[in-house]
Amino acid sequence: MTIKSNKKKHILIPEPRSNFLSVKCKQCSKENIVFSHTTIDIKCKSCNAIIAERTGSRAKLFSEGIEILD
Repeated sequence: MTIKSNKKKHILIPEPRSNFLSVKCKQCSKENIVFSHTTIDIKCKSCNAIIAERTGSRAKLFSEGIEILD
């Protein structure tokens, strides 16, 4: 008689630390969707103002009305 042990009891599934954000431009109040860890500077599509500036990790946001999207 052999006893099988369950070696894989708890497999943790990693969740990403990044997400998409819905932000409003300060100048024209238009909503834009931005990635939280962007690698380029994001500009507003209507008024061409900078909404998010790239950094080493998380983007620096220059907007208001931030909402996390799932």
